[in-house]
Amino acid sequence: MEKFYESMYQLIVETSTNLPKDVRRAIAAAKLKESAGTRSAMSLATITNNIKMADDNISPICQDTGLPTFKLKVPVGANQLTMKKEIKRAIEQATKDGKLRPNSVDSISGDNSGDNLGEGTPVIKFEQWEKDYIDARLILKGGGCENKNIQYSLPCELEGIGKAGRDLDGIRKCIMHSVYQAQGQGCSAGFIGVGIGGDRTSGYELAKEQLFRRVDDVNEREDLRQLEDYVLKNANELGIGTMGFGGETTLLGCKIGVINRIPASFFVSVAYNCWAYRRLGVFIDPENGAINEWLYQDGEEVDFAQGEVAATEEQSLASREVVLEAPITEEQIRELMVGDVVRINGMMYTGRDAIHKHLSENDSPVDLNGQIIYHCGPVMMKDDAGNYHVKAAGPTTSIREEPYQGDIMKRFGIRAVIGKGGMGPKTLQALGEHGGVYLNAIGGAAQYYADCIKSVEGVDLMQFGIPEAMWHLKVEGFTAVVTMDSHGNSLHADVDKSSLEKLAQFKEPVFK
Repeated sequence: MEKFYESMYQLIVETSTNLPKDVRRAIAAAKLKESAGTRSAMSLATITNNIKMADDNISPICQDTGLPTFKLKVPVGANQLTMKKEIKRAIEQATKDGKLRPNSVDSISGDNSGDNLGEGTPVIKFEQWEKDYIDARLILKGGGCENKNIQYSLPCELEGIGKAGRDLDGIRKCIMHSVYQAQGQGCSAGFIGVGIGGDRTSGYELAKEQLFRRVDDVNEREDLRQLEDYVLKNANELGIGTMGFGGETTLLGCKIGVINRIPASFFVSVAYNCWAYRRLGVFIDPENGAINEWLYQDGEEVDFAQGEVAATEEQSLASREVVLEAPITEEQIRELMVGDVVRINGMMYTGRDAIHKHLSENDSPVDLNGQIIYHCGPVMMKDDAGNYHVKAAGPTTSIREEPYQGDIMKRFGIRAVIGKGGMGPKTLQALGEHGGVYLNAIGGAAQYYADCIKSVEGVDLMQFGIPEAMWHLKVEGFTAVVTMDSHGNSLHADVDKSSLEKLAQFKEPVFK
């Protein structure tokens, strides 16, 4: 097994940087469905550009490389202890090389291990089988989509779609509701794995296991095949669209599995995955550990430009473009409206969960008056001279900062916040009172935005770890869409309301 370490390192790097071809085909098909010139079309153009940039740079598709989860099927007699040790060594090296973001933190202290190793990380699961080769698979599922996982206990009452009973139709309602509740926070258009039955733990494991299936496979059970087809077709009628901007495609894949349960419990567990569906697999020689075959990468190369229709001049002018450079005045902010496209030049400062909690209790290390906060936990690399360079820098899900955001904006004079998925009523009220704006960047587009960052001018609060520190970034042409303005308008609230109304049309029974 002398080549096993290298095989695992290759699997990690490829999974982080090279989107599987079955996923690419699904994204390319979605791109062709969108009307040219819309926000969703613009988002999908950015997404496909980002995929190509990740290929060229061999850098993470999305900066949130999640909690690596390995599933290995091994022949009887294979040394699982050695394989686990080599997987951890490969994870450590891939993190050092900037292919993974250091994501393993102590759940009590919040201390970041810095190498993605720690109690429970990475997740490595073994299963013995009677075949004479190793089947090793890896999924990198980021926090944004992981936080939109959901579990239902039947029977239950669901907002918008009514009572869900202990039958196939109740399961259908749960799955449709799971897509609605994710909105744009999980980086739609997404994929879902569904686990029916089991207990709370095994149900979620089954749901996540479905994400290792191919996008284009066919369920062996006819009733589940019909349910998968129904959900995929009708979820796209909800109008949530890419990034929650509205549009034709909300869901790119639905895979459902079932296991037995006890009579008293009936769980439906849903694992939501973003468009950056990073999972790959390999068949490995058990004698020397070398890769014999790659999975999910068969078929022709996907040309994202094939068949695309360019926006007309009238469509291109449908959204107003505004250039911003901090410090920004309240007057400039008050002129912005939902739908405006903003291009940012100059400085911005990153701030995620740890920074927002810190600023709620302490002074800021820099003057934030008139400045821009970017909800981002980048992948950073330090060169021999001690200078940091951005390897990946897409937005994180903003709703986690809802308890803090409005108060911090008013206290420090922050004028703009960039993130993904939108924020809630407390922040919207503060935007109106203070004169602020929320800008939605394209989730997962970590290479696209890294290219907009021209230099790292400094960093504060490194005690929180690289993803949570406050990075001072100089940017050029950084593009985002105004989705919450200072006049009480919120695209996210509008899409949520309209998709909830559309969800109601699926109340009536479908499966007997």
